[in-house]
Amino acid sequence: MKIEQIYTGCLAQGAYYIESKGEVAIIDPLRETQQYIDKANANNSKIKYIFETHFHADFVSGHVDLAKKTGAKIVFGPGAETTYDIHSASDNELFKLGNITIKALHTPGHTLESTTYLLIDENGKNHAIFSGDTLFLGDVGRPDLAIKTDLTKEDLAGMLFDSLRNKIMTLADDVIVYPAHGAGSACGKNLSKETVGSIGDQKHTNYALRADMTKAEFVEEVLDGIAPPPQYFAKNAMMNKTGYDSFETVLKSGNSPLNPEDFEAMANHEEALVLDVRPQSEYIKAHIPNSIFIGLNGQFAPWVGALITDLKQPILLIVPEGKAKEAVTRLSRVGYDNTLGYLEGGLDAWIASGKDIDTLESISAETFAKRVKEGNVNILDVRKDGEYKSMHIENAQHLALDFINSKMNEVSKDKTYHIHCAGGYRSVIAASILKARGFHNLVDIAGGFGAIKKTDLPTTEFVCPSTL
Repeated sequence: MKIEQIYTGCLAQGAYYIESKGEVAIIDPLRETQQYIDKANANNSKIKYIFETHFHADFVSGHVDLAKKTGAKIVFGPGAETTYDIHSASDNELFKLGNITIKALHTPGHTLESTTYLLIDENGKNHAIFSGDTLFLGDVGRPDLAIKTDLTKEDLAGMLFDSLRNKIMTLADDVIVYPAHGAGSACGKNLSKETVGSIGDQKHTNYALRADMTKAEFVEEVLDGIAPPPQYFAKNAMMNKTGYDSFETVLKSGNSPLNPEDFEAMANHEEALVLDVRPQSEYIKAHIPNSIFIGLNGQFAPWVGALITDLKQPILLIVPEGKAKEAVTRLSRVGYDNTLGYLEGGLDAWIASGKDIDTLESISAETFAKRVKEGNVNILDVRKDGEYKSMHIENAQHLALDFINSKMNEVSKDKTYHIHCAGGYRSVIAASILKARGFHNLVDIAGGFGAIKKTDLPTTEFVCPSTL
């Protein structure tokens, strides 16, 4: 028996490759599926099942493509309805895979069809669960993402309580827990950085599995502090439910080099968004006017999903050398399939052709501190709500990047803003969006709040996020 976790940091997502006696199951595969096929072929094995723990909202799964390529059966939990062929498992249904068995445990709550898959080894011992978004390490799945249901989030939270108590916590303490996500995912609020745990550990450390917890307490605590889901979540869930274009088709279209003239003409003709995915330091030095920065070196896909509202938006890319395929792939993981190509030769080619560029002023935290002391400075903090409430510069205006599109009326084009986040990535994203909307008096603070804290600028008293 072989179990391999294939973890993708940008999405904080774990897919799983399980193999026994030449038969393979893939759980929650990513959009680009060739990696699973190559792995099976290298082991002279055949992919038999594709298990989906639920209709994912934070990424587009590769189940449809993988089934077409391999003939493997797609398995969802009870009640799942799709426009393509699947097997909707019944609760406690068994699936043979070589010498092992995989048992479907219906665990509704995160969504109605949510299912945990219990792996029973060749000796008949419960070995591990693949818990999807039902149970994370340190947290449980948010119960407010179900597609088209009359149930309230309180109803779903109650279902999740029952699922955890009746299906998960009854398992032995040594059963391994393989969750679908770790820290950084918006599918929960308190996820651990660890990506593998055990039932016993979670009983002792996960707030949602306290033995003395009532259902009412569970519902209240699970729902407390949940931020609104990113706008792309419902759209990705629907793509997972109804299907999508093949990854190879998307990659062929997006991974197309364009010279500066063709790039500019296509941007104008298609009303394409020019997305600059280079490191923020390069964007600061020079960029195409009105382009939006979201760098590959950060949480690229989730920020694209949060900030670009139309999944069908035509996109043209400015990429570091050799990174076009990666950028198109990571866009497709969250459903942005309409990439039209990339600027061949990058910004050097654009400049050499005589076309206009823009820059962004960026200063050190020390220079920023001097400016604050010298006079009235408008400070814009674009960190998340919890980060801001935990500790911030006195008199700083808060405008969380997550909601910048809907709160543009809270800033003025007549003011000069000094913008910061935690480390310098999100502040440049925010500045690029503001610049594209006609805000030109912007200054980025390099190193963000991490660097600012080392100056003598006054800040609010630190409040532990867990007590907010």
